[in-house]
Amino acid sequence: MKIQASDHVELQCVEMEGASGCQVRWLVSRSDGAPNFAMRQFEIQPGGYTPHHHHPYEHEVYVLEGEGEVLEGDTPRAIRAGDVILVQPDEMHQFRNTGAGPLKFLCLIPNSADQRAVNQPECSQVGRSES
Repeated sequence: MKIQASDHVELQCVEMEGASGCQVRWLVSRSDGAPNFAMRQFEIQPGGYTPHHHHPYEHEVYVLEGEGEVLEGDTPRAIRAGDVILVQPDEMHQFRNTGAGPLKFLCLIPNSADQRAVNQPECSQVGRSES
């Protein structure tokens, strides 16, 4: 069992084409012994965003703090703390912070995602540590 304060997990910059003001914490991953899913916490600064991308697996997202929008294809949809989002496989998407403070959300993906081809880079692959 792993129990750890989330703020003790390294906050890594997402340094990839199409991302701005975006950071990620790998809260639970394969390197922790999780066989099926990874849990990440993203933090996007005001005006920041993730890449506009798609991939062959889903995301389950829970917004912890702040407000913003998620692009569903090219259509912006408002999001805020307490919202739950399902991004379907191969659906174009992008998260943007439109608020005055940080936009924080949990994002769960299957561990098999690290073994699949991504048509546009997965914003969480940068800085990922695997053992």
